[in-house]
Amino acid sequence: MTIAVRAPKGHIVLHREPLNPSIYQSPWARIPFLRGLMLLWDALGLGVKALLFSANVALEEEEVELKGTGAWLTIGLGMAFAVGIFFLLPVAIVSLLERFIHSALISNLVEGVIRLGLFIAYIAGIGLWPDVKRVFAYHGAEHKTINAYEAGEPLEIARVRSYSTAHTRCGTGFVLWVAVISILVFALLGKPPLLLRFISRVLLIPIIVMLSYEFIKFGSAHQGNALMRFLVWPALALQALTTREPDDGMLEVAITALKALLEEEGQSPEHGHIKSGASP
Repeated sequence: MTIAVRAPKGHIVLHREPLNPSIYQSPWARIPFLRGLMLLWDALGLGVKALLFSANVALEEEEVELKGTGAWLTIGLGMAFAVGIFFLLPVAIVSLLERFIHSALISNLVEGVIRLGLFIAYIAGIGLWPDVKRVFAYHGAEHKTINAYEAGEPLEIARVRSYSTAHTRCGTGFVLWVAVISILVFALLGKPPLLLRFISRVLLIPIIVMLSYEFIKFGSAHQGNALMRFLVWPALALQALTTREPDDGMLEVAITALKALLEEEGQSPEHGHIKSGASP
C-alpha cells in the first residue's frame, strides 16, 4: 500500500507499507465469497490507517496527532453510526408504515428503497461542504490516474487529465450494490418481529458484503459484456456524487502514489496494466 498526501507547506509526503502476506497470498483469499469478506475487512483497516496518516500530515504544523484509543474510538463510533443510519433506521421507518403495508415483499422493498435513498441523500448532502468537495476531487484524481494506467498511458499529468473520474471497481459502486443486494437478501426473511428484523440486518451484513464483492469483481472482469455494462451503469452514474474534476496538483498526488506502488511491485510506472485484484 502506498499513500501520497499533500502537506500544508505544499510538498508531497509518501508512505509505503507492505500488505499482510497471510491474507493476500493465502489460498483463502482465492475462495469465492470468503475472499470478499477477508479482503474488504483488511481494506477497511488499511483505509483507517490511511485516514489517520493523512490527518496527521495535515495537523503536523499544529503539533497535534491522532492516534491510539481515541482515534479508533472515533472511527468505531462512525461505523456504528453508519450501521444505525443505513441498516437500522430504514427498518424503524418501515415499522411505522406497516399498517399500510401487508405484503412482506413490499415491506422489504420499501425498506431497501429507503436505505438507498438515505445513502444517496447523505452523499449528496456532504458533497456540498467545501472540504468534502476537495476530498471528492482527490477521489476523481485517483480514478483518472488508474484509468490512464490501465489504458497504457504514461503517468503524466497532461495524459492523465483527459480520463474519466469513474471507475468500475470504485467503493461507491460497491456500497450501491450492498443496498440493492440487501433488498434481495432481506426479502427472503419475510417479515419477522421487529427485534428480529433489527438483529438480522446487522448479522447479515457479512453475507451481503460477500455477495456484493463477487458481483463487483465479476462486473469488472466482464466490462465488455453489454448486459454487465447495463448493470454496472448505475454504480458509475452514482460516482458523479463522489468524484469531482481534480486540479493538476491533485493529479500529481495521485500519480505519485501509483508510481510508488508500481515501483514496490517491480512494475514499470510508464505504462501497462495493474495486476489482477488491484483496486482504486
